[in-house]
Formats: sequence, C-alpha cells, structure tokens
Amino acid sequence: MNELFERAMMAPETAFETPEAVISSPALTVDQKIEVLRRWEYNASEEAVALEEGMPGEETGLLRDILIALGELTGPLDLDHTGPSKQHGLPREAITNPRPDKNKGKGKGKGKNS
Repeated sequence: MNELFERAMMAPETAFETPEAVISSPALTVDQKIEVLRRWEYNASEEAVALEEGMPGEETGLLRDILIALGELTGPLDLDHTGPSKQHGLPREAITNPRPDKNKGKGKGKGKNS
C-alpha cells in the first residue's frame, strides 16, 4: 500500500486539498480514490451533523464536492437509500463500480499504483 493512500485514509484533508485532487491523483488506483472519497464523505457528513446540532463552524460545500467527485468516478450515486444514522452515510451499494472510461490508462482494482 502506498504512503499517500495510507495518509489519505487516516485524514483525507491532510493528503488532498480538494476532492478533485483525489480524482486527478496518478498515485492512486480508481478503487483507492473511491475509498478515500468514501472516508472523506463520512467525515464531512459528521461535520454537517455537528453544524446542524449547533456546533460552531460554517458550511463549506465540501460534502457536495465529495459526492460530485464520487459520481465522476462511479456514475450516479443512489442517494435515495442512505444509511439510517443522522449523517446518512452512503452504503456500499449506493456506489456502483467505477466507470470504464475512468480506468483507461490508470491503475485498475487494488493492484499496483499507476
């Protein structure tokens, strides 16, 4: 596993400035990009719930950007079937397989980095 992926899985915002930077990273496979964005989506959902409950801070649009990036990699997300928790996390079934055109010339699956 590469160091960038490991760091991104711990705290995506420390490894990438934006969700778009995850998509354009040549160091990650498509599957790794999806996993990083899923982690970031969970974190952003937790922050949105905290804001909704009155914690200090302001909305940034990050969650929307993450969902758009995930959609670019996988195709449409099934947002009608979200998790039962307050942050409505995306279940694995909501994210389809990577789009074939996103795999061309890039690392596929969980193999070596491209």
